[in-house]
Amino acid sequence: MTDQGLSAQGTGPRRSVIDTLEIDVRLLGMLMAFAAVAVVFTIWTGGTFVGPRNVFNIAVQTVPVAIMACGMVFVIVARHIDLSVGSMLAMSSAIMAMSQTAWIPALLGLEYGSPVVLGLTIILGLAFGTLMGSITGWLVGYQRIPSFIVTLGGLFVWRNVNWFTTNGQSVSLTDPNLLMFGGTEGVLGATASWALGLVASAIAVWAIFASRRNKQGHGFIVKPLWAEGVMAGLIVGAILFFVGWLSRYPVPQAKLKRLFEARGEVMPEGYTAMHGLPISVLILVAVGVGMTVVARKTTFGRYIFAMGGNPDAAELSGINTRALTVKIFALMGFLSALAALIAQARLQSHGNDIGMLEELRVIAAAVIGGTALAGGVGTIYGAILGALIMQSLQSGMAMVGVDTPFQNIIVGLVLIIAVWVDILYRKRLGLSK
Repeated sequence: MTDQGLSAQGTGPRRSVIDTLEIDVRLLGMLMAFAAVAVVFTIWTGGTFVGPRNVFNIAVQTVPVAIMACGMVFVIVARHIDLSVGSMLAMSSAIMAMSQTAWIPALLGLEYGSPVVLGLTIILGLAFGTLMGSITGWLVGYQRIPSFIVTLGGLFVWRNVNWFTTNGQSVSLTDPNLLMFGGTEGVLGATASWALGLVASAIAVWAIFASRRNKQGHGFIVKPLWAEGVMAGLIVGAILFFVGWLSRYPVPQAKLKRLFEARGEVMPEGYTAMHGLPISVLILVAVGVGMTVVARKTTFGRYIFAMGGNPDAAELSGINTRALTVKIFALMGFLSALAALIAQARLQSHGNDIGMLEELRVIAAAVIGGTALAGGVGTIYGAILGALIMQSLQSGMAMVGVDTPFQNIIVGLVLIIAVWVDILYRKRLGLSK
């Protein structure tokens, strides 16, 4: 019997709590770093940093970068890079802005603000983003042009085609249905948020114990029952705390009055409402869960990690690495377009500088989140946490009056340190020389 098996039955060497809970050491390190950032800025701002309003704003601002970082994990795991994601975001945003304000209304004779116009706009934007990614994947996979060169070219091409698409003009976007994707204009409210939080908690607990039963059914060693309970409690606690905290952020009275006036009603005296969960954050959660399932449970995900671990062996084993590369970059393009939808809805406009330098933040989020630039290693939740850490740093520095250039210096140093720590970690595990 192995040492692990003896330990699981309580008759072998003692294991640490972290080993028993099977917590990823790098994830634990990131959580500790995030906690340190929160503590420092909370003290520095007198508690404002962790107030419901600022937590809400940080969550909403994190979404576009985090969504693209999920796709960047697959790209980097497969030993590629994509420097064009910010420009693809801008190009997708330009396509959607012009489609909903000019092209589709003129073509179909519909008014701006029609749900049909918005629906077709979203479909067109997502399709065009996927097309841009597919072109990149074809050039990298089938023409064997290094991804660094292809996406560097794409950075310049799409950024400037975006300019010509709108003739260099900003496009104001006022459709209430579109703005629902942006954050502050699209929230569930406290009651619906609590209901969704309880449902999510129940699903999380079910998933943990269903996985345990599945492992037992196949004869695998499982964690002690108390460890499963602790992990379930931590996850449920995190979900409900987040929901409860955002449900304490009140909607401004002036905004409530406008909403009632738009319906031809008078707001009752003393009426209040809370923001609750933003729709954009729910989209990010859906993307994160979906991408995690793809990475862990599908052939597509397993092939990506196999190709990243050893491309030659993957190809010799029968994996069509060229077609796989196209699919990876197509997915990256799709997620860039989805991020564009949310970004333009939050800004309530399309500007030519939308998504500027986002490619660097996206790559930084993935790397800070534990994705190895050498390929083969990466997690979706790590990339999302990396994006959250970066946004928290920038938000905190802005609150205490740090100039923007110095903010970028700090983010750059954090990226370098993250890569350095990853190299040291891999050397310790004997994964690299």
